[in-house]
Amino acid sequence: MRVWATAHAVDDFYQGLVPAAVPYFVLERHFSYVEASGLALAATLGSALPQVPVGLLADRYRLRWMAPLGIGLAGVGAGLSGLAPAYPLVFALLLLAGVGIAMFHPPAGRDARRAAGGSATAMSYFAAGGSVGFFVGPALVTPALDTLGIRATALFVPPAVLMGFVLLRHHDRVSGRTAGKIQRHGPDQPWRFAALTSVEIVRSTISTGMNTFISLYWIRHLGAGSGLGGVALTLELGGGVLGTLLGGRLADRIGMVRTVRIGNAAMLPALLSLLACDDPYAALPAALLVGLVSNIPFAVLVKLGQDYLPSRPGTAAGVTLGLALSAGGLFMPLLGMVATHHGPRGALAVLAAGPVIAVLLSAWLREPAHDM
Repeated sequence: MRVWATAHAVDDFYQGLVPAAVPYFVLERHFSYVEASGLALAATLGSALPQVPVGLLADRYRLRWMAPLGIGLAGVGAGLSGLAPAYPLVFALLLLAGVGIAMFHPPAGRDARRAAGGSATAMSYFAAGGSVGFFVGPALVTPALDTLGIRATALFVPPAVLMGFVLLRHHDRVSGRTAGKIQRHGPDQPWRFAALTSVEIVRSTISTGMNTFISLYWIRHLGAGSGLGGVALTLELGGGVLGTLLGGRLADRIGMVRTVRIGNAAMLPALLSLLACDDPYAALPAALLVGLVSNIPFAVLVKLGQDYLPSRPGTAAGVTLGLALSAGGLFMPLLGMVATHHGPRGALAVLAAGPVIAVLLSAWLREPAHDM
């Protein structure tokens, strides 16, 4: 699991790079809120649309090269975006980065599930790797862009190339030992999986919206500098790492569905506590809390999705780690329009309705053993 968690961290580092870079595109390139939201949409389109066909291929073929190549494309696209002179090229490069992310998640999720067996805690390590990547992204990108400007994104291309090479070598070492398929544990449950996917889309909208607007909320509404805005984003994503690990342990103790419902219900008070605080320093713990509670269901939904589709673990991973998780970016232009008229606070206030919808949708979920 160490290799897969590390690879997931590197891959999702570039997803964390995008929200960290968005305020600098606004400040240096003078992109509008709608254009800034479009950058999140570009990465989302690239990573969301190919997920299902890539997952189907991953369930049918080994495709050892797909995950390493995906990491490389994610790094090249996101890293070179800051060098692009015009908005259309920035959009295209982030779209390429999204395609790379789409190529990584299904085969990586399939092989990580094989390594984890039936443990939600073990899968939480893999999922937490992605959360770590989101966390480390702003922590490293924000100081670099503060010092060197938006063109400094190019400094972050090499880690993707190196990790792609390491992952390809890892495949060569273990291919003979892991050639078999994951053993099925019951029939597919497509209706349960559809309900789970709906929950994921709602959670993705909240998460992507927070990642896109939380720094701008600190800068434009709370009157903080860009550095403190980056700190708020880093704390929110750091809380996501803790929440992912906590969710895996809770699921092994009290059940996966109950853990998902607890995480969904806790999001609303966490978001309201953030919006209620007008001091940029006092609100920082609320940013950490939002990240923590919103990510409690993350790894659990990934494993639960594969349990609902035991015959297609790659497809399930592609949907839960990729399509549904990225689909929230499709709503970012709408949030951008809200932010244009009501500021970043208005966008975050709209997101506060999401937990209620997620709680209602999670009522359709059941533990897999209950339906077999």
